[in-house]
Amino acid sequence: MLGMKKRVLETRKLTVLALLIAVIVVFTRFFSYETQDLRVSLTFIPEALMAMLFGPFWSGIGSAIADGVGVILFPKTGGYFPGFTLNAFIAGAIYGFFYYKKELTWFRVIMATLLVTIINHFILTPLWLSLMYGIDLSIIGWWIPRIIKNVIFFPIQVVGTYYIGAKLPYKQLLSKLTPVHNK
Repeated sequence: MLGMKKRVLETRKLTVLALLIAVIVVFTRFFSYETQDLRVSLTFIPEALMAMLFGPFWSGIGSAIADGVGVILFPKTGGYFPGFTLNAFIAGAIYGFFYYKKELTWFRVIMATLLVTIINHFILTPLWLSLMYGIDLSIIGWWIPRIIKNVIFFPIQVVGTYYIGAKLPYKQLLSKLTPVHNK
């Protein structure tokens, strides 16, 4: 009986992870504004939920899988580039580090969002775009839309993540997904 209960919980966990991966794919491919060098989307919502429920490793893996599945199912003109899958993993891992089994505070949300913004949006993504399209990163005109997008979107993401974390019963869901081991 205990083995069966554990299997059910593991199945539930996998199902929730797959559902959040699907939501990330849908948000990325259908509910985002995207140009060759810039994307504005609400993927931070399912990524944050995944991080709260599964921690750094599985959130990173889930985000990377979402990137790969999205590219396979809905290819864009640029095609697949592994750097963006790395970005997805890093974002999921950072969110998981700050949110998993921890009280969601303004400080944690600001720090996680700030790290993802700096590492992914201002360092790695420009590097990948430079490698892919030969973009000269010394041209200030290329940076202006990226800076404006992040200055506007940063507080939206912070407030959205904090309130979603405060309003959703993710702790109760986490307790249902975590197996209880009897001694």
